[in-house]
Amino acid sequence: MNILLLGSGGREHALAHKLSQSKHCSKLLIAPGNAGTAQCGMNKPFAVTDFEAAAKCCVDEKIELVIVGPEEPLVKGIVDYLHDNVSKDLHIIGPSKEAAQLEGSKAFAKAFMQRHNIPTAAYKEFTAENFEDGVSYLKKHSLPIVIKADGLAAGKGVLICQNNIEAIAEFDLMIQRSKFGEAGKRVVVEEFLDGIELSVFVLTDGEAYVLLPEAKDYKRVGEGDTGLNTGGMGAISPVPFADETFMQKVVSKIVEPTVQGLQKDALDYKGFVFIGLMKVGDEPYVIEYNCRMGDPETEVVMPRIKNDLVELLEATAKGNLSSVTIDKDPRFATTIVAVSGGYPDEYTKGFAIKNLNSAGEAMIFQMGTKETDGKVVTNGGRVLCATALDADLDNAINKSRDAIEEIEFEGKYFRRDIGFEFL
Repeated sequence: MNILLLGSGGREHALAHKLSQSKHCSKLLIAPGNAGTAQCGMNKPFAVTDFEAAAKCCVDEKIELVIVGPEEPLVKGIVDYLHDNVSKDLHIIGPSKEAAQLEGSKAFAKAFMQRHNIPTAAYKEFTAENFEDGVSYLKKHSLPIVIKADGLAAGKGVLICQNNIEAIAEFDLMIQRSKFGEAGKRVVVEEFLDGIELSVFVLTDGEAYVLLPEAKDYKRVGEGDTGLNTGGMGAISPVPFADETFMQKVVSKIVEPTVQGLQKDALDYKGFVFIGLMKVGDEPYVIEYNCRMGDPETEVVMPRIKNDLVELLEATAKGNLSSVTIDKDPRFATTIVAVSGGYPDEYTKGFAIKNLNSAGEAMIFQMGTKETDGKVVTNGGRVLCATALDADLDNAINKSRDAIEEIEFEGKYFRRDIGFEFL
C-alpha cells in the first residue's frame, strides 16, 4: 500500500516508524517530515496546508491511504478537499472540516458535549457583541477562572487567571485587541476543574471504535510542573491512576456518548479522537477534544500498540473497526523531550546534534530537526525525545533519561522529573 503521512513532528516520526514496520507498507511518503522521518520513508517538500500539492502527490504517487498528523489542515478541510479533488474513495485518516470543529472551535465542542450529556466544566461564551456582559460575568466569577480562545492558537489560547482583574484584562486582550487574532474573536469562559489530567485516545470509523492506550503528558517547562506551558516535555503510558473502574466510567460517560454523538450529528469522522480529561475525585470530565493524536503522547502510545498499524488504519477507513481488537504491550512506555535553550520563549536553531545513535535501549523520535550538509541540526523548540519500555516505571524513565543525556546539542534542556508523581 502507498501511504502519505502529513506532518513534521515527533508524532509523525513515531507514526512513520510504526507504519514502516508493516508488511502492507510498500511506499511511505512524509510531507514535509524531518530528519527522523527520512529514515522511515521519503520526505516530500510541501507544507501540510498546501492542499494542491497534497492532491498532486496522491495522484502522482498512486497514494491509497492518507494520514493527517496535525490539526491545522484538518480544521481547514483537507479531508473534504482530497475527496473532492482526488477521489471520493481515497482512504483518509482524519475527520471532515465540519467534524474537525470539535478541535477547531471550543464553543462548538462545548455545545456538542452539552447536547450529548458528556461531563465537562460549566461555561459561557462571549464575543465583541456581548463584551460588557462578559466583563460583568468575570467580575462575579469564582476563582481561578479559565479563559479559552475559541479557535486554534498554537497551544497558547488557554489561560488560567488567579484573580478577576487579570481575567478581565486577558478577556479584553483577546476580544478587543486581537491577542490571538481570529482565534480569540470568540472566548469561552469556564469553571476551573481541580484534579489530575490524562489523555484518552480513540480510533473510530464513525460507528465502531477501539480504545488505544491512554497517556499523561507534562506541559510545563519546569520541573515540578512549574513555568510556562509548552507543546509537551514528556509523557508516560499507561497512567497508574487510570484503573479498570475509572476507565469503565470514561468509556460509558465519555467515549461512547462521543462516538454516538458524531453519528447523531451526522459528522463524517474516520480517525483519531484525542480526549483531554480531568479526573476530579473519581469522576472524569472532558477538558477538550483534539481531532488527531497528541505529541508527545503518540511517542508512548504507538510503541505500546502491538497491532499492525496499516491494518488498523485500513479497517478504520473502510468502516471495519467492529472486528478489531487492540493488543497492548503491558509495559510502561516513557518519553522525555529535549528542547532548545530558551524554549518556549525565543530560541536559536541550526545547532548540530551529536550521538543520535547512542540511545541504548531507548527509541529516539525526532521533532524539530532537519538535515543540512549531511548533519542533523536543530530546527525547532522541541528537538527530539527518547522513548523507552520497561515493566517498571522507574526503570523506563531512567532509560529515557540516560538516552537524552547521551545526545548533545548546544542549549539542550530537558525535565528530569517526568512521571514524578507516580514514583
